[in-house]
Amino acid sequence: MVLSSASRLRLFRVVFSEPGRAFYSSGDKLSGSVQLEAEQPCRVAGLRVTAAGCALVQPRKKRGRSQEVEYLKYEEDVRLEEALSPDSDGCFLLPAGKTFSFQFGFELPPPGRLVSSFRGKLGSVRYYVRAELRRPSEHALQCEKEFEVEEPLDMNRADLLAPVAASAQKKVTCMFIPDGQVSISAQIDRKGFCEGEDIFINAKFENTCSRIVVPKAAIIAKHSYAMDGRTKVLRQKLSAVRGNHIISGMCDMWQGRTIRVPKLKPSLLGCDIIQVDYALMIYLHIPGSEKLSLELPLVIGTIPFSGVGSRTSSMCSQAGSSWTSFPSAPPSYSNIHRDLRVDGPRTPLLHDYDGTEDDDEEGGLIMRAPELHCPPPPVYSEVDQNSENSSQVVPIF
Repeated sequence: MVLSSASRLRLFRVVFSEPGRAFYSSGDKLSGSVQLEAEQPCRVAGLRVTAAGCALVQPRKKRGRSQEVEYLKYEEDVRLEEALSPDSDGCFLLPAGKTFSFQFGFELPPPGRLVSSFRGKLGSVRYYVRAELRRPSEHALQCEKEFEVEEPLDMNRADLLAPVAASAQKKVTCMFIPDGQVSISAQIDRKGFCEGEDIFINAKFENTCSRIVVPKAAIIAKHSYAMDGRTKVLRQKLSAVRGNHIISGMCDMWQGRTIRVPKLKPSLLGCDIIQVDYALMIYLHIPGSEKLSLELPLVIGTIPFSGVGSRTSSMCSQAGSSWTSFPSAPPSYSNIHRDLRVDGPRTPLLHDYDGTEDDDEEGGLIMRAPELHCPPPPVYSEVDQNSENSSQVVPIF
């Protein structure tokens, strides 16, 4: 019988017992099999299954050193003698045309030992199972399969249910001449949220400068990578809302303004070299000047708040009561009669741009030139006293 090289394999792969499972968590059991099928009879020396998980930060510049932290390490030598026949050299004969499955299984470490999977521009946290097929007098063959780890992050913790508030102000100048100031005061009812939940924003914006400002809010993702003794932070705007323009000497107030949490990976906590944080940035766009902004920290988790709205509603009502001293919003202009509404050509007054490429709002503040349309006078009549027939009515136009 002529034995071929083990590189002539028709099938060599790792298969999990639950192929449709989205992720694993600490303490879960992961099992599967390594499938082998040869095109021609061949000899193999052994089969080893390794499971590993690590965080890796790789700088873009080649001169930088990569950083790596290990979170999972497991090795198992599969017993081939249960399915294959050994020869005198201690190797095993793999017949052709038949698929062999060699089982493996292990338990993930207890809670606190793993971090969730992550992939970013400068680093990643990945977990995989690798099979290594050793061959006599030849290099080993390898195949691997990744799996996702998602550590539960409960939003019912006391520190994540506390309200978060902040304030900021800025003096505005024009050609080094003082031009008033703008200020922001904002609050949200809690710190922890999950995908699909609404964040209720209570905020007050004041404008005493001569410019027209625009209030906005956005959810920001911050990816921090530790490398070469320093930290590189990448920021990304995920979703945003905006309010009405605020003219000079006026203020605006948000009472329960909502922004929805989009589909996000949970906050990455506990990793020594990679950190994923989120924040709610509330800011004022100021034409001709840098924007005034403040950030309220957010934690995105996997287990949503279980208060069935009781705590959220009560806290929103309490937060709303603290804002009751502010003036209410103006009435809707839709209640004005159509004939008395100001109408005319639209003239651009100010281009609204805050320096970001992903702002998709309309082109700017619009002013309408005044052009009044007065309704015609009503039709009335008088009685002609000199007419023979006193009942004759003469219309007056």
